[in-house]
Amino acid sequence: MRHKPSFFVVFFSMFVASVLDVIRPLYYKQFFDLLSSGQPKNELFGSLFSVLIIIAILQFSFWLLRRVNNFFANYFEAKIIAELNDMCFAALHRHSFNFFNNNFVGSLTKKVKWFVSSFEAITDRLIWNIMPLFVNIIFITIVLFRLNIWLGVAVFLWLIAFLVINWLFTKFKLKYDLERSEMETKSTAILADTITNNANVKLFNGYQREIKAYAAANEALRKIRRWTWDLGSIFDAVQGFLIIGLELGVMFYAVTLWRQDAFTLGSFVLVQSYLNRIMSSIWDFGGIIRKTYENLADAEEMTVVLATPPEIKDMARAKDLQVANGKIEFKNVDFGYLSGRKILNDFNLIIPKRQRLAVIGPSGGGKTTLLKLIFRMHNINGGKILIDGQDVAKVTQESLWQNVSLVPQEPMLFHRTLKDNIAYGRPEATEEEILAAAKAAHCHEFISGLEYGYETFVGERGIKLSGGERQRVAIARAILKDTPILVLDEATSSLDSESEALIQDALNNLMKEKTVIVVAHRLSTIRKMDRIIVIDKGQVVEDDDHDALAKNKEGIYARLWKMQAGGFIK
Repeated sequence: MRHKPSFFVVFFSMFVASVLDVIRPLYYKQFFDLLSSGQPKNELFGSLFSVLIIIAILQFSFWLLRRVNNFFANYFEAKIIAELNDMCFAALHRHSFNFFNNNFVGSLTKKVKWFVSSFEAITDRLIWNIMPLFVNIIFITIVLFRLNIWLGVAVFLWLIAFLVINWLFTKFKLKYDLERSEMETKSTAILADTITNNANVKLFNGYQREIKAYAAANEALRKIRRWTWDLGSIFDAVQGFLIIGLELGVMFYAVTLWRQDAFTLGSFVLVQSYLNRIMSSIWDFGGIIRKTYENLADAEEMTVVLATPPEIKDMARAKDLQVANGKIEFKNVDFGYLSGRKILNDFNLIIPKRQRLAVIGPSGGGKTTLLKLIFRMHNINGGKILIDGQDVAKVTQESLWQNVSLVPQEPMLFHRTLKDNIAYGRPEATEEEILAAAKAAHCHEFISGLEYGYETFVGERGIKLSGGERQRVAIARAILKDTPILVLDEATSSLDSESEALIQDALNNLMKEKTVIVVAHRLSTIRKMDRIIVIDKGQVVEDDDHDALAKNKEGIYARLWKMQAGGFIK
């Protein structure tokens, strides 16, 4: 454990402080016994003064230890909380692309937040409540045993029974706390999903439907939340009754002992002080245990994420990918998604070094899947994918992504500056290099017209930019990264004709001396590619250049070309 010294100081200081707090009433007993002894005041003054000095030393020592505990606890918890946040962040981002496709952003954010908050709450209770409680129980029971054995036995048995009842009740309530936590997650997920899709809610008249769906989720949450609260209130009533019984029973027995001259005034002060201390601590104990289980329930969802191994991970002793030429091979590749639908079946394809390959075909034919597998977004079911003879499943994912750039159909930008977004693939790039990439992608023009230029924040997911502007920024990012393999997934789909002409010029420069794979529906953008393949039902059904494929009147490419040619062939 990296924080052993501070951990030891926190718990040792609290332990000693709690012991001193229990010892202090013994001297108050002595003080009141002296007062009621009937001795002359002048004779008593020195003894009383000495007892008060001891009480003062105990009080000051208690105060000092609590301050030490405060400062070290602040350091210890703040450090661990930061490390837990870092751990959750790293663990989330180790998960596969598929993991994020199956989880809402708001839900994942909530899981991290509640996990860290649960640690803070549980640690606070352990330090400030549970440890002092058990110190009180142990030492108070010992003192009461010495004062009167039957009084000690009665209080000890009552405490054991009380703690067992609390534990059994908390175990019973836990399943409802877990259900409440799940309902919280569902409600948060709906809220996050509708905020992300706020435009769709408006434009597709979903306002009333979404209100009803969110209200239904909140109603289910309200019911389970109220039930857990009602259970807590019921037990509070039972707990209060038991505490009243203890106090009255002990005091009645104490009066009996007093009648037999076995109890002094100081004994009454001691017993009442200890009863108040026990009742205060034990009352909190029920709530502490229930809240702790609630926190454990809140933390469970993130705990499951942390305990779930990433779907895709580097194999032991994986080496870095070394790309000299950029030759890509698919050898007998089988792949299907979890639904059981097979996308690629014994698929074979060789892309020679520095070839510019276009991939077209009907929707669902396997084009996008091909790109995802190159980036190892999914593990294949059989076969191999090789880059310069190296199996992508046997190299580190980071080195794979360092050598392959993607310009997606719908680029996602960080809510950071345009400069940061362009330089994301090469954060060490100079101002001149960033500017050159922006000019090559023809986004320098619109950036220069912005009030803050390259320091402009683009909004969440780049929402402040148009689709074409986001695409040009994504192309600038790829130009700056300058990898030997380039993948373009409908990279010009969001551009108008004028912008597309500019971008095609930038892409032609970007493609030089690279292995390029382009997925496109606009056939005008791929006419000059070295090679075009048509994928249908997970197989390459046509493979040649534009001129040869366009002449094959029975082929899919010729049919698509004929359908689109009227718009741009001239």
